Amino acid sequence: MALNVLVVDDSAVMRSMVIKVLKMSGVPLGELREAANGQEGLEVLGEHWIDLVIVDINMPVMTGEEMVDRIRSIPEYLDLPVIVVSTEGSQTRIEKLIEKGVKFIHKPFAPETIREAIKDLTGVCNGQTV
Repeated sequence: MALNVLVVDDSAVMRSMVIKVLKMSGVPLGELREAANGQEGLEVLGEHWIDLVIVDINMPVMTGEEMVDRIRSIPEYLDLPVIVVSTEGSQTRIEKLIEKGVKFIHKPFAPETIREAIKDLTGVCNGQTV
């Protein structure tokens, strides 16, 4: 099962890096969408089928944390897998995000790290559902 992934980060370079690592991870990928902030990310969610969201925390317009809150407030997105990738150092903030049902990964991260997080959230690994 190929996953349609939305990558949300205000840095175009970081979005490209996340996509590169995703491709190296061996996870089967469908369409890859990008957004520069949480508001744009929500618009993409409303227009396209997305199986997984990878979002940064600190962004202008709408932060990743605000985007997660909005996603979790929409019934059809309650179970949408979300991975937060950030340099965030506040353990309190990280724990609050995890309580909202997201996986948290510190930047930078290896392909194996993202693959394991995706496997944990979706059950998909190397083209197989586990």
